[in-house]
Amino acid sequence: MSTRDRLLAGLPVNDSRLELAGISTAVLEGGAGPPVVLLHGPGEFSAVWGRAIPELATSHRMIVPDLPGHGASGLPDGRLDVERVLDWLSELIDKTCDRPPTIAGHLLGGAIAIRFAAKCPDRVRSLVLVDSFGLSWNLPKLRFAVPLAAYIVRPTEQTRDRFLDKCFVDFDGLREEVGDQWDAFGAQALEWAKSKTSKATLRSLMSGFGLRPIPAAYLAQITAPTSLIWGRHDLQTPLRVAEAASARYGWPLHVIDGARDDPFFEQPMAALRALLAELPADAEQEAEQ
Repeated sequence: MSTRDRLLAGLPVNDSRLELAGISTAVLEGGAGPPVVLLHGPGEFSAVWGRAIPELATSHRMIVPDLPGHGASGLPDGRLDVERVLDWLSELIDKTCDRPPTIAGHLLGGAIAIRFAAKCPDRVRSLVLVDSFGLSWNLPKLRFAVPLAAYIVRPTEQTRDRFLDKCFVDFDGLREEVGDQWDAFGAQALEWAKSKTSKATLRSLMSGFGLRPIPAAYLAQITAPTSLIWGRHDLQTPLRVAEAASARYGWPLHVIDGARDDPFFEQPMAALRALLAELPADAEQEAEQ
């Protein structure tokens, strides 16, 4: 069984391939109901949402792609610029959603979702930003930035684990909780980091979406109801960024205790409660139709 198969074993999804904006894309699909698109962060893959998918799939249709150049998705021959990524997301929605979806984006996925919601406001039912990039300059704390740089430059099990230790409040406890599945997650992450395309992918996507704040003029174009879910102890994009965005734009903010920058992996039940609190209007609207 491949590492990917191990990660997907038992999840209520089908693993398919779609051609989107000329990019061969791996997509997980499952569940029924109002559509929810889940976009992961840099260096990740669709299975990182695996602790949330089973519960969400009981009431919603889940669409969970590997971002371009990540997981089992390809990296196009041409430039992976902002417009191509937004076209990629547009085609994903066209091919998998029968109505405008909720888009939940984590880290880099959040910045992509923001840009799309600003460009195509009528294509998004609601927007959920999870420890998202794009709301400030990407200036992580030094104790996060140093192990991240070491992992990017020289990906090994040791540098990976030193970096991941800064992504979670209790890294050792989380590994014990996840059990054997953790080996598959760690192997998949390291396999991608060592690939020939990982650095090019990061350069393209981070330069386009992840390093600078998205201009306020773009944010003002978002008409979809928007909410924030944030790990209280995030070292990459501190909670104060979410608090400032919430105060400025009136976006509801759900703070997840016991989590850094990946609350859906570290505290899935609390993060799920926060997400579901932002989704009931979709379900009610469908019931009335």
